[in-house]
Amino acid sequence: MKISLTIKITIFYLFVTTQVIAAQTSYFDKGKTLYESKKYDKSRIFFERDIVFNPLSEKSYLFLAKIFKKNENDEEEEINLNNVMLINPKNDEAIYMLMLLKINQSDYKKTKELLVQFNLVCKSFCTKEDEIKKKLNKLNPENEKNKN
Repeated sequence: MKISLTIKITIFYLFVTTQVIAAQTSYFDKGKTLYESKKYDKSRIFFERDIVFNPLSEKSYLFLAKIFKKNENDEEEEINLNNVMLINPKNDEAIYMLMLLKINQSDYKKTKELLVQFNLVCKSFCTKEDEIKKKLNKLNPENEKNKN
Protein backbone atom coordinates (compact mmCIF):
# COMPACT_ATOMS: atom_id res chain seq x y z
CA MET A 1 0.00 0.00 0.00
CA LYS A 2 2.78 2.47 0.95
CA ILE A 3 4.80 1.50 -2.12
CA SER A 4 1.82 2.13 -4.38
CA LEU A 5 1.24 5.55 -2.83
CA THR A 6 4.94 6.40 -3.13
CA ILE A 7 4.94 5.44 -6.81
CA LYS A 8 1.83 7.53 -7.47
CA ILE A 9 3.34 10.55 -5.71
CA THR A 10 6.60 10.14 -7.64
CA ILE A 11 4.77 9.90 -10.98
CA PHE A 12 2.67 12.94 -10.11
CA TYR A 13 5.79 14.90 -9.09
CA LEU A 14 7.59 14.00 -12.32
CA PHE A 15 4.55 14.97 -14.36
CA VAL A 16 4.21 18.36 -12.65
CA THR A 17 7.96 19.02 -12.88
CA THR A 18 7.95 18.21 -16.59
CA GLN A 19 5.00 20.53 -17.16
CA VAL A 20 6.67 23.38 -15.27
CA ILE A 21 9.93 22.98 -17.20
CA ALA A 22 8.02 22.87 -20.49
CA ALA A 23 6.10 26.01 -19.51
CA GLN A 24 9.31 27.83 -18.59
CA THR A 25 10.91 27.00 -21.90
CA SER A 26 7.85 27.93 -23.90
CA TYR A 27 7.42 31.28 -22.11
CA PHE A 28 10.97 32.36 -22.89
CA ASP A 29 10.86 31.03 -26.46
CA LYS A 30 7.49 32.67 -27.14
CA GLY A 31 8.77 35.95 -25.68
CA LYS A 32 11.89 35.82 -27.83
CA THR A 33 9.87 35.10 -30.96
CA LEU A 34 7.58 38.05 -30.25
CA TYR A 35 10.57 40.27 -29.46
CA GLU A 36 12.19 39.40 -32.77
CA SER A 37 8.87 40.28 -34.45
CA LYS A 38 9.10 43.69 -32.73
CA LYS A 39 6.01 42.99 -30.62
CA TYR A 40 7.67 44.29 -27.50
CA ASP A 41 4.65 44.71 -25.22
CA LYS A 42 3.44 41.16 -25.89
CA SER A 43 6.93 39.71 -25.53
CA ARG A 44 7.37 41.49 -22.21
CA ILE A 45 4.47 39.50 -20.75
CA PHE A 46 6.09 36.20 -21.68
CA PHE A 47 9.48 37.19 -20.26
CA GLU A 48 7.78 38.21 -17.03
CA ARG A 49 5.95 34.88 -16.91
CA ASP A 50 9.24 33.08 -17.44
CA ILE A 51 10.69 34.95 -14.47
CA VAL A 52 7.74 33.91 -12.29
CA PHE A 53 8.60 30.25 -12.93
CA ASN A 54 12.35 30.79 -13.00
CA PRO A 55 13.44 33.83 -10.95
CA LEU A 56 17.04 33.27 -12.07
CA SER A 57 16.24 33.59 -15.77
CA GLU A 58 19.13 35.80 -16.78
CA LYS A 59 18.02 35.86 -20.43
CA SER A 60 14.49 37.02 -19.61
CA TYR A 61 15.80 39.88 -17.47
CA LEU A 62 18.16 40.87 -20.29
CA PHE A 63 15.36 40.90 -22.86
CA LEU A 64 13.18 42.93 -20.48
CA ALA A 65 16.03 45.43 -20.21
CA LYS A 66 16.18 45.63 -24.01
CA ILE A 67 12.43 46.23 -24.18
CA PHE A 68 12.62 49.00 -21.58
CA LYS A 69 15.55 50.52 -23.47
CA LYS A 70 13.42 50.66 -26.62
CA ASN A 71 10.60 52.22 -24.58
CA GLU A 72 13.10 54.71 -23.11
CA ASN A 73 12.30 53.64 -19.55
CA ASP A 74 15.74 54.02 -17.99
CA GLU A 75 14.64 53.09 -14.48
CA GLU A 76 13.16 49.72 -15.46
CA GLU A 77 16.03 49.05 -17.84
CA GLU A 78 18.52 49.58 -15.02
CA ILE A 79 16.55 47.38 -12.61
CA ASN A 80 16.55 44.50 -15.08
CA LEU A 81 20.22 44.95 -15.97
CA ASN A 82 21.11 44.93 -12.29
CA ASN A 83 19.12 41.70 -11.92
CA VAL A 84 21.15 40.15 -14.75
CA MET A 85 24.34 41.30 -13.04
CA LEU A 86 23.24 39.74 -9.74
CA ILE A 87 22.58 36.42 -11.46
CA ASN A 88 25.66 36.52 -13.67
CA PRO A 89 28.24 39.25 -13.02
CA LYS A 90 30.15 38.11 -16.12
CA ASN A 91 27.35 38.85 -18.61
CA ASP A 92 29.22 41.17 -20.96
CA GLU A 93 26.10 42.28 -22.84
CA ALA A 94 24.45 43.43 -19.61
CA ILE A 95 27.62 45.25 -18.55
CA TYR A 96 27.80 46.94 -21.95
CA MET A 97 24.16 48.03 -21.81
CA LEU A 98 24.59 49.27 -18.24
CA MET A 99 27.67 51.29 -19.27
CA LEU A 100 25.68 52.95 -22.07
CA LEU A 101 22.90 53.75 -19.63
CA LYS A 102 25.34 55.21 -17.10
CA ILE A 103 26.97 57.32 -19.81
CA ASN A 104 23.54 58.70 -20.74
CA GLN A 105 22.99 59.46 -17.05
CA SER A 106 26.40 61.22 -16.94
CA ASP A 107 27.61 58.83 -14.25
CA TYR A 108 31.33 58.89 -15.03
CA LYS A 109 32.45 57.03 -11.92
CA LYS A 110 30.07 54.08 -12.32
CA THR A 111 30.82 53.81 -16.05
CA LYS A 112 34.53 53.65 -15.32
CA GLU A 113 33.98 50.89 -12.72
CA LEU A 114 31.86 48.93 -15.18
CA LEU A 115 34.51 49.34 -17.88
CA VAL A 116 37.08 47.67 -15.63
CA GLN A 117 34.66 44.81 -14.99
CA PHE A 118 33.84 44.64 -18.71
CA ASN A 119 37.51 44.26 -19.64
CA LEU A 120 37.80 41.30 -17.28
CA VAL A 121 34.85 39.37 -18.66
CA CYS A 122 34.16 40.49 -22.22
CA LYS A 123 33.62 37.77 -24.78
CA SER A 124 31.23 38.77 -27.52
CA PHE A 125 31.15 42.53 -26.92
CA CYS A 126 34.90 43.22 -26.71
CA THR A 127 34.77 45.24 -29.92
CA LYS A 128 32.52 47.76 -28.15
CA GLU A 129 35.27 48.78 -25.72
CA ASP A 130 36.62 51.56 -27.96
CA GLU A 131 33.12 52.97 -28.41
CA ILE A 132 32.64 53.10 -24.63
CA LYS A 133 36.04 54.67 -24.07
CA LYS A 134 35.27 57.47 -26.57
CA LYS A 135 31.94 58.17 -24.91
CA LEU A 136 33.54 58.00 -21.49
CA ASN A 137 36.23 60.50 -22.51
CA LYS A 138 33.51 62.95 -23.59
CA LEU A 139 31.90 62.51 -20.19
CA ASN A 140 35.13 62.79 -18.20
CA PRO A 141 35.02 65.81 -15.88
CA GLU A 142 38.81 66.14 -16.21
CA ASN A 143 38.44 66.84 -19.94
CA GLU A 144 36.02 69.68 -19.23
CA LYS A 145 38.53 71.33 -16.88
CA ASN A 146 41.29 71.08 -19.49
CA LYS A 147 39.12 72.80 -22.12
CA ASN A 148 38.76 75.95 -20.02
